[in-house]
Amino acid sequence: MGIWNFLWKSNSLLSWIIDIILIFLIIKFIIFPGAGLILGTSMPFVIVESGSMHHEGSFDNWFELHGQWYLDNNITKNEIKEYWPYTNGMNKGDIITVKGSKEYKKGQVIVFKAQGKSTPVIHRIIYVGEEDGETFYATKGDHNDGQLIQELKVEKDQIIGKAIGKIPALGWIKLIFVGVTK
Repeated sequence: MGIWNFLWKSNSLLSWIIDIILIFLIIKFIIFPGAGLILGTSMPFVIVESGSMHHEGSFDNWFELHGQWYLDNNITKNEIKEYWPYTNGMNKGDIITVKGSKEYKKGQVIVFKAQGKSTPVIHRIIYVGEEDGETFYATKGDHNDGQLIQELKVEKDQIIGKAIGKIPALGWIKLIFVGVTK
């Protein structure tokens, strides 16, 4: 009973430090792996670290600024608005819940490992193709004016999973601590 009182009722600096360490350990070694097992991915939660999926204001405002690229690539405003998830984008600091899948579709937001990048990329599938019997995907960040070379041909084994939910802004806690604020 003494340890319980120390951890949860004491207001001492030492009890706060131990509480923070315990919370970290529980998240890192129980919650994160458990969620990964349930969601079928090695990274069940990912923090958006850039503005590549950001939308300015409403969907219509975003499309006015970035829509021409999609129209030039035979993707209509109606297709995006009606069938694509996260039509209001994702902001830096959002935490994305990721689920592994056997199949990915045009319009879905995926998380993938890109060559030359130390952190995973969170972008939207804009094309699904096949070459030599293997499916590949082309992606694009909603806010980007074009595609990165690494996203012209994303292979299935590079994909960590697809976005199935987001928690706005909570990831800023980590971004501030690791210095990713720009």
